[in-house]
Amino acid sequence: MVTEPPRDDASTAAAFDTYDQFIKQAIKDYYDRGWKTRKGNFVALVMASGQTMSLAKDSLTGERGLQRAAIGAGALVALRIGLAYAITGPVGILLTGLAAASLIAFFVKNQKEILQKLPRYRKLIADTRLRFEETQSGYRANRYSARERNLMVDGLLKRFLEECDAG
Repeated sequence: MVTEPPRDDASTAAAFDTYDQFIKQAIKDYYDRGWKTRKGNFVALVMASGQTMSLAKDSLTGERGLQRAAIGAGALVALRIGLAYAITGPVGILLTGLAAASLIAFFVKNQKEILQKLPRYRKLIADTRLRFEETQSGYRANRYSARERNLMVDGLLKRFLEECDAG
């Protein structure tokens, strides 16, 4: 009687099931790495990723999409304001608004530079998508174990972030 050794959930769980999850994590990691020193790159990356537009599109598709989008947007704003107030009080709300205004002002001021970076980031995102999908298809075809797949995706994420910094 042969039994398989117990599997470690951390090594068998997929790091990211979809490329959208991967790119959202990459954007979050890039933000956490210090987006203030690379504001132009960060804004170009977010714009090139299309994540904002895809989320808006998902909300608008389907039956009663516009109504759902309006309700969802209102609920999101209310939730964000409520959480900001509960966590940090009125000062937190003010700082959140100032940060958003600062980012918009930065985009307006540096629009030409940011728009010049967009094609590079779009190409980087497309190339990374191909590599991610190759890794996923290899995993699904049992050419890679879950652990190997996760290591490959982690390396891909690190390379992606390094290439974002190079721009």
